[in-house]
Amino acid sequence: MIGAFAQLDSIDWAILGVLQADASLPVHEVGERVGLSSNACWRRIKRLEDSGVIARRVALLDPEKLGLATTVFVAIRTQRHDPQWLDAFSRAVSGIEEISECHRMAGDVDYLLKLVVRDIAHYDRIYRKLIAAVPDLADVSSSFSMERMKATTALPRPA
Repeated sequence: MIGAFAQLDSIDWAILGVLQADASLPVHEVGERVGLSSNACWRRIKRLEDSGVIARRVALLDPEKLGLATTVFVAIRTQRHDPQWLDAFSRAVSGIEEISECHRMAGDVDYLLKLVVRDIAHYDRIYRKLIAAVPDLADVSSSFSMERMKATTALPRPA
């Protein structure tokens, strides 16, 4: 098992780099790219999966080609921080599929959401759904992305 990133060697990092770029590659091709046999590469990938370093493999979709060309960042402040409110907020956020990310923040903003929607009218429907489901929101501030200048799911290798 891998307990910490420090236990990953340069070949593990190379495998992770290849898989982050294209997880659909056959094991033998990943192995060729990192200088391992298919069996040795498969064992390492299996170990990375079993340890949770590789959480899952997914297909990345193009939101614009699916009619979801608008990205909205929503900053939320609340006056309540009790477990009941947090549970209601978590359920509401989990139940709205357009919310692709939700972060609990430090600082002036309590929560930051990332939504992917068709347009402003679509966002407005989601906004109304959210405020109806979650009481005691002190402030909800939305910012619309004008251009996606960088988007990646690849994580950097820690220094």
